[in-house]
Amino acid sequence: MIGPRSLHEARDGLSWIPAQTYTMGSDRHYPEEAPAHRVTVDGFWIETHQVTNGQFEAFIVATGYVTVAERPLDPADFPGAPIENLQPGSMVFARTAGPVNLRHINLWWTWTPGASWRHPKGIGSSIGGREDHPVVHVAYEDAEAYATWAGRSLPTEAEWEAAARGGLDQKTFTWGDEPEPAGERLANFWHGNFPWRPELGYGTTSPVGSFPANGYGLYDMAGNVWDWTADWYADRHPAEVDKPCCIPRNPRGGNVDHSYDRRQLQFPVPRKVIKGGSYLCADSYCMRYRPAARRPQMIDTGMSHIGFRCVVRDTTGVRARPLVTVGLALPEPPHARWDRDDLRRPSPRHPPRLVECSSGHEDGRRRR
Repeated sequence: MIGPRSLHEARDGLSWIPAQTYTMGSDRHYPEEAPAHRVTVDGFWIETHQVTNGQFEAFIVATGYVTVAERPLDPADFPGAPIENLQPGSMVFARTAGPVNLRHINLWWTWTPGASWRHPKGIGSSIGGREDHPVVHVAYEDAEAYATWAGRSLPTEAEWEAAARGGLDQKTFTWGDEPEPAGERLANFWHGNFPWRPELGYGTTSPVGSFPANGYGLYDMAGNVWDWTADWYADRHPAEVDKPCCIPRNPRGGNVDHSYDRRQLQFPVPRKVIKGGSYLCADSYCMRYRPAARRPQMIDTGMSHIGFRCVVRDTTGVRARPLVTVGLALPEPPHARWDRDDLRRPSPRHPPRLVECSSGHEDGRRRR
């Protein structure tokens, strides 16, 4: 494999992550992050920032792809559901009027008909002036479709965490062990009283690159929006990997059969791992803007705090497709159109459920 001239050399919006062995996970925080264990990943390229609205729009214009949140639902798939709950849409965050019980996340998450990547707050909203913000309301299928069109892939959880650590093994945050000092702006997580009164400049997405990069030159590996990964979710890292003799190389997490939410078996939708936290992570509620942090997300459900970024594992394909750079014009149309049936799941889509950055698990699904 041909490596770059510099460990931090960036090409086409990508930064090189060197092959390494590091400690993945944490034994000091939430139970799903344990056990901390050593893993090895091969070198790869990763996008320096999350895919933006402008980049995703280029994909839509070039392919005609329709995201999961924009597709109509068949009433036959949801017998007894009110017709108003069968409109295309997505889950939207809305600040509360004042302090609320943080166990009930349905107080600040609302199923919103018409919400999608192009209408992030529902009908009447738009991404105008927000072309450099990360795209949101993308289900896993949508992120995978974009990555395939771009000649790239979604990162594994182990790849994503290695990249997020920026060379700082076993550190709590992307910048080190100490919390963000007062007066500094290191990441876009919730500053203020959650979920109703954020400090000025917080409480929503920010343009990519607004906060300092980590040691590998990557932006928003802490906060802004969660990133999809390619791995199926398991409640904990496998215990058997915690053996000095057997460090796994390029591990792939759980399997699809174990990814379902056992508390909601009436909704048999598998879940992928999301990483990085978001602008909604508050220290008083959810300190998951850390490299080790992880949460499950049902693959059919996008939300207003979930986006993604891509990787390239073969350096010969780094320039497979020119992508939009923030502030620049759209790329040239691709030579071949994307067939959006290629990645369509064989089973019908279920109504979205809510998986949030929390210790509790309140239910935000459409009411039947």
